[in-house]
Amino acid sequence: MLEELKAKLRGEVEKLTHELHIVLPAEIRRAVEMGDLKENSEYKAALERQQFVQARLGQLNMRLSKLGQIEMDQIPSDRVGLGSKVVVEDQATKDRETYHLVFGDSADFEEGHVTMGSPIGLALSGKAVGETAFLKLPSMVRKLTVLELVTIHDDAAEI
Repeated sequence: MLEELKAKLRGEVEKLTHELHIVLPAEIRRAVEMGDLKENSEYKAALERQQFVQARLGQLNMRLSKLGQIEMDQIPSDRVGLGSKVVVEDQATKDRETYHLVFGDSADFEEGHVTMGSPIGLALSGKAVGETAFLKLPSMVRKLTVLELVTIHDDAAEI
């Protein structure tokens, strides 16, 4: 999972670096050739895009740096942690929900992905099968019992 995320981020870095160093300078040069820069919307758009790409590259490089610091042996192999797939049961409704705890901005909520820093991620973190997590919401407290757990270590062993 970590290697997949790193590869995805590196791909985006490569794409944005190409845009920053090849595509945008060509667009800026083309817009400058049109003349009056004060009212040149193409020039302004290219500069704004350039600033956005630079900012996004900074974020991606910081994320890659943080990912590089994660050590697999620091992630628990018998409790909920980064990369865990967890099946929980709501004590009040008896509904079962499945969550996959992911890092930072790689969340895809439609697939049950939640970030480690989200309220659900924080509530479930460190729980083992059979333990109950308390998810504090503005209107109530949900009690979620961990029924099944597949850790990042279990996923790595299957590969």
